[in-house]
Order: sequence, then structure tokens, then C-alpha cells
Amino acid sequence: MPRAIKHVDLHRVEGTDLRVVSDVESDVLAVIEAEDEVVRRYAARGLWRHDWVDLFVLQDLQVLAEQLAGAAGGLPPGGPQALDRRPVVNAFDLADLSGCNVFVNHKVMVEEGYWEDPAAVRALLAHEHAHPLSENPTVAASRALRLQSPHVPTAEGPPSLERLAAGLAEKLCCYGPREVFANDLTVAAGCGGDLFHLDRLVVDAAARGVLGRSALVDHLAADVDNGRLSRQSAGQALLLGDLRSSLDLAMETAPFYRAGRPDQAAQLEAALFEHVFPRLESVVEGIYRVVRDLYVELGPDLTGAGLAAWAGRVLDPLLEALRERGLEVDLTFYHSEKEVGTHA
Repeated sequence: MPRAIKHVDLHRVEGTDLRVVSDVESDVLAVIEAEDEVVRRYAARGLWRHDWVDLFVLQDLQVLAEQLAGAAGGLPPGGPQALDRRPVVNAFDLADLSGCNVFVNHKVMVEEGYWEDPAAVRALLAHEHAHPLSENPTVAASRALRLQSPHVPTAEGPPSLERLAAGLAEKLCCYGPREVFANDLTVAAGCGGDLFHLDRLVVDAAARGVLGRSALVDHLAADVDNGRLSRQSAGQALLLGDLRSSLDLAMETAPFYRAGRPDQAAQLEAALFEHVFPRLESVVEGIYRVVRDLYVELGPDLTGAGLAAWAGRVLDPLLEALRERGLEVDLTFYHSEKEVGTHA
């Protein structure tokens, strides 16, 4: 059954038509005010390029996921199925940046504690607006970067460790550059303080999440004792879980170093080094530092071949750590034709 529309509105902000549609009952005005402020900050710095923005504040994003199912090549890791777990999504057409469609996921915003946090809302909106506005040769190359993994199983069913490693590689190397440059622009647009506030929440959530690692350790130990899993496979699974839960945090910290804000980066990392990495496999912190440094040095003008070489440097320590645990994963990146169309 179609949901009832609770709110429809039209605003004019810095020469931009802001159209708002919502099926959420209350507190939509705070989101509109946050969007208004973000647009004004971008415009004040000459960074705004849209004539219109359609802002949808929805209970969830299941309908959007269905609509974008055919555009999986332009979507973040997890494809359209993962969209409904994201707090805010910007769907845009790279061939026509006269406007964009921003979707706010009320369910996730509430679950993550963002809904009543104006700074977090501004940071999320500013970051999503940065995606189409931060396009550069490196970002374009990332959209056409493909993972070649001839020995990774593709069959349906529970994901193998090899498939999980391939997914992490794609997230770090294909998606990571887009996140880094979007965060760069978020800071340049005058929303760096809001972004720092949001990233502190992200780091705090990571610190809470790692407390549940002991349950995974117990579960794997039980599988080993019952003969369902070898001790080597359990160690591989634990290491890969640690890598998947922490390496993407480099996307949040690196932009503050890039923006000349080392004190803020250091504050975020202090919490990681104190509360997250000591609970993980010892090798993980070193790999995080390598990935972070590669994000810090990432330039905006890489060709496809250049970005593929950079991705190889990201992969090297990750694959070496897995190899030392006996998990051989054959992953390399290559550059395909650039895709232009709907992205999110």
C-alpha cells in the first residue's frame, strides 16, 4: 500500500528550487533547515552547481533501492540492497548536474542517533551533496575500476572468505576515493566542524561495536571444537572480520589530514588506537596506517592505470596478512570504460 504523504513544500535557497516531500509525521522542519544551511554554505564559497534539489524525507529507502536496482554499477558497496541501511543517499546523473535527488532515511537516522542531532544531519547532507560536486579524474577513474578475481567463488549462498576479501578490496579501492574527495569538499564547503562531530560518533560506534568481538571469538572456538571449522580457517575468519570492521575508518580520518587539520585527525585516531585496535589482531593497526596514508596522498588527477596501481598498493598489506594466515586470494584491479549515468 502506498504511504501517505505528510509534507510537501517548495523553498527557494540561493537561486535553487528546494522541493521537499515526506511521509514522516514530525520533525521534518529540522531536516529542511539543515539542508537550507548546507546549500547556503556551499553557495557562499562558490561550490554550488545545482538549480534544483528534490529532498525526500522517508520512513525508509526500500522504494529507492528497487528503483536503482538497474544502476548497480554506480552504487556503493552492497548495491541497491544496501541503500536501505544508509542514513542519507544522493541520487544524481553525472551527465546533468542541474539537480539531484537527496533521500533521508528516517528509520536509520533514528537508529543511529542522528535524527535529533542537527550537526550530524548537516554533515550527512553536506557529504552527500559533495559526491556529484567533487567529481575529478581520480573519482571518474574509480567508477571504472574493476576487480579481477579469477579464483574467487561467485556461487550463490553464504559468502566465502575469498568473496568477503574481494568485497573489502572493492570498498577500499573503488569506493574509498569517492568518499575521501567528498569529505574533502565537505570541509571546503564550511561543514568541517559538522563532519568532525559526525566522525566522532562513527568512531564511538566502532569502539562500542568491537566490544562484541568476543562473541565471534567464542562462536569460532565452538565451531573448531565441534569439528565444523579448522583452527586455521577460524583464524582467517577472525582476521578478515577485524579488517572489514576497521580499515574503512581511514576514509574518515584521512580527509582531516588532507585539509590541514591534523589535530582533529589525531583526536579521532586517539580513540581508535585506544579503544578499537587493541581489541583486534595486532597486524590490523599497521594495515590501517598504510591505507590511511595512501588516502592522504591520493591525488585528484590519476588516470585509470594510475589508480589501478594505487589500488595495488592498498591491497598489498591486506593480502599479505591473509596470506600469512594461509588464505590465498588472487585479486588485481583493472580499468574499464567510464560509466556515466545514475549514481548514488
